[in-house]
Amino acid sequence: MTEAYVFTAPLWLYPGESAWHFITLPVDIAEEIREESAGRRKGFGSVKVTACIAGHEWQTSVFPDAGSGSYVLPVKRAVRTLAGITAGDDVEVRLVVDL
Repeated sequence: MTEAYVFTAPLWLYPGESAWHFITLPVDIAEEIREESAGRRKGFGSVKVTACIAGHEWQTSVFPDAGSGSYVLPVKRAVRTLAGITAGDDVEVRLVVDL
């Protein structure tokens, strides 16, 4: 089993009409995930993960973000609604890399 990464970071809205919401992973955690997932990354360098926010768990991927040197976690509307979070909120996240 892989290590669970727990961190708190702000939820932000991607500028534009898409209304995508993301959380940027701390750079130190991104570096560990990059090492852990070497040779198993998917399209666009994405890494499959299981994410949990406020007790709501789902499977998704994190995607590399050149601007921050980290990964971004997309947070779908259903999770945001169930967790009662909006852009600008600091959110506690638990991530496990799916092998």
